Amino acid sequence: MANVPVVEQGLRRVIGVDGDPDRRVEGLDDDALLAIHRSLVLLRTYDERSVVYHSQGRIGTYAIYRGHEGIQTGVVHALDDRDWVFPSYRESAIGLLRGLSVTTILQWWRGHPSGWWNPEDVNVASICVPIGTQIPHAAGLAWGLRLRGSDAVAAVLFGDGATSEGSFHEGANLAGVTRAPLVLVCSNNQWAISTPLAEQTAAERLADKAIGYGMPAIRVDGHDVLAVYEAVRESVARARAGDGPTFVEAVTYRSAPHATADDPSLYIDPERVAGELERDCVLRYEDYLHRLGVLDEAGAASVREEALATMRAGIQEAENEPGGDPELLFAHAYAEPPAALLRDLDELRRVHG
Repeated sequence: MANVPVVEQGLRRVIGVDGDPDRRVEGLDDDALLAIHRSLVLLRTYDERSVVYHSQGRIGTYAIYRGHEGIQTGVVHALDDRDWVFPSYRESAIGLLRGLSVTTILQWWRGHPSGWWNPEDVNVASICVPIGTQIPHAAGLAWGLRLRGSDAVAAVLFGDGATSEGSFHEGANLAGVTRAPLVLVCSNNQWAISTPLAEQTAAERLADKAIGYGMPAIRVDGHDVLAVYEAVRESVARARAGDGPTFVEAVTYRSAPHATADDPSLYIDPERVAGELERDCVLRYEDYLHRLGVLDEAGAASVREEALATMRAGIQEAENEPGGDPELLFAHAYAEPPAALLRDLDELRRVHG
């Protein structure tokens, strides 16, 4: 590895914009391109329906990820099944692309005990809500994979705000020192809740932060699912070869509220949002497939209908499950519960009859 890591300055693209030609990504045949499309639409449908379900009181506060589907899909499709994914709350539905059910993820947002899974079943770690805490988790697991002689890789997803947190620096430093097989994927959507990027970091490019940890960085257009796929695939190959971690900065824009409890009208520029919506990752990819002659309107409509049916069945199944037992909050906290906790449990039983 070179003494000075390389940071790509421009934004990589595969799908042509502003008159640039489209490219084909080596190794992706038409079937693979259509599989990526199905993943994009499934994630988009999950997000759209979850916002509706929240407004109906059917799930709790929800972190919207509209516009990030290209990043999430590109990452998962660039990995093998043996590789690991570490999501934040804004990637809550990424497990759908690894076989988790819609019901399981909806139940996570509903606070139901069945909304959890065994990470080893699908190689998707539990969702981390505190900002950046999944990064040292991913670095540790990736290092462990290397120590065991496995050629599996871990990918961790986080937002731009996480790069200003201690957990990011600790995880990136650990990965760099141990040459862990880790791909750090930053969804730079320009906002840390209501704080714009320029007010939470002095770095001109977030990818520049990789230099201090001895790893190269790639910058991609986060609206371009194939650019993300290509960058992560290269990073995975580098990690499997024993060359250590890579930082991928996927530049996008958060055109939706931070979450269903957020009022972005207090801080966003509506004209900027309208412009970014025209660069939507799902529509851009569908236009690309149309130009290739791989997808037509009937095929796209069929995929959308299938995803919508999957979502409706998932919420119905979730709502048919009996409520969680509140005593579970107490059952696994202590081997020998203190008296105060037992009094709280008795009070809970009294209140619930």
